[in-house]
Amino acid sequence: MSTGYTPTPHRAMITWSIMLATIMQTLDGTIANVALPHMQGSLSASQDQIAWVLTSYIVAAAIGTPLTGWISGRFGRRTVLLWSVAGFTVASALCGLSESLAQIVAARLLQGISEPHWSPCRKRPYSISTPAKNRDRPWRSGAWA
Repeated sequence: MSTGYTPTPHRAMITWSIMLATIMQTLDGTIANVALPHMQGSLSASQDQIAWVLTSYIVAAAIGTPLTGWISGRFGRRTVLLWSVAGFTVASALCGLSESLAQIVAARLLQGISEPHWSPCRKRPYSISTPAKNRDRPWRSGAWA
């Protein structure tokens, strides 16, 4: 019976990179919600207009989530995870550089397109590089919520 475990010399680096990606994803959602009133004031946007900052992200993520299995099967989990993190990072930089509501909504749309692939793709590299007896540690601590 196979446990799915493959010994790897870079297990700690894999674990840390996946944890950092998870933290970045979590912080983004928190920061956007907290900064919304400030963005509304600095962009002179109404409540309905500024809501698009969150809505664009949510809609793009909802559309992209069902495609994750097919994309991962076609291009590989590692490739999809790396491109998703890279795309999300670039989109985050574009959010920071945005000077208008349209720019920030477009950047959040790009974030939403990149984000839904992380959850399924980040768990597999960790599970195959970690012995079975240690695999549930992040889940027990709430790191994979």
